[in-house]
Amino acid sequence: MPVTAFLSDVEPSRAEIDALEEPAVIEFGTDWCGYCQGAQPMIGAALAQYPQVRHIRVEDGPGRRLGRSFRVKLWPTLIFLERGREVRRLVRPAAPGELDEALAQIAVAK
Repeated sequence: MPVTAFLSDVEPSRAEIDALEEPAVIEFGTDWCGYCQGAQPMIGAALAQYPQVRHIRVEDGPGRRLGRSFRVKLWPTLIFLERGREVRRLVRPAAPGELDEALAQIAVAK
């Protein structure tokens, strides 16, 4: 499965994220981050099992407001959302099981 590049020019606003109705995962990182690159196969495989979950990749760094609003400090950071509200967070995920568990949690949200 091809990896989608991080959004670099226009990131969603916090208001747009808070207004999401569908389950979503925001992935904060950069294309040049070694941790981000290493996690992509695991993240992609986990997300492939949950096509109903929206995946938003956002380039993070100094001056990036969305990352600051979620207090992102390390990459990759994945924020799992139910109706625009954070219900879980994984920082530098290392085990596929933790991703599957978090995705299952939001995929069944009503």
